[in-house]
Amino acid sequence: MIFGIGVDLVDIQRFEKALDQTPKLRDRLFTESERELSLQSLAARFAAKEALVKAVGKAKGLSFQGVSVAKDQDGKPYFEFTGETEQTIKSHGISQLHLSLSHDGNMAVAYVVAEVTN
Repeated sequence: MIFGIGVDLVDIQRFEKALDQTPKLRDRLFTESERELSLQSLAARFAAKEALVKAVGKAKGLSFQGVSVAKDQDGKPYFEFTGETEQTIKSHGISQLHLSLSHDGNMAVAYVVAEVTN
């Protein structure tokens, strides 16, 4: 059963400007494994984290450092959780998360579907 759906769209140029103006922002928003990715990939991952909050329904218990976006061997993106963020996801009974990322031109988008098992 679907628990929640979230989508987020990021203007890549605006995102780049924010990162340039606030040097510590990259460290606050992204895990160590994410930080060296391209600007487009970072924007898509930021969108994914924002879409996750929307799919869960609230930000309490979720942190940017507690979630990382990785790719499997086929290139399919997925979430990895740690700490309080992992516990928050589990406490909602979320059994599966579906994640889709895309970027084109100056925009990055992420779509998340959270499922619970009855």
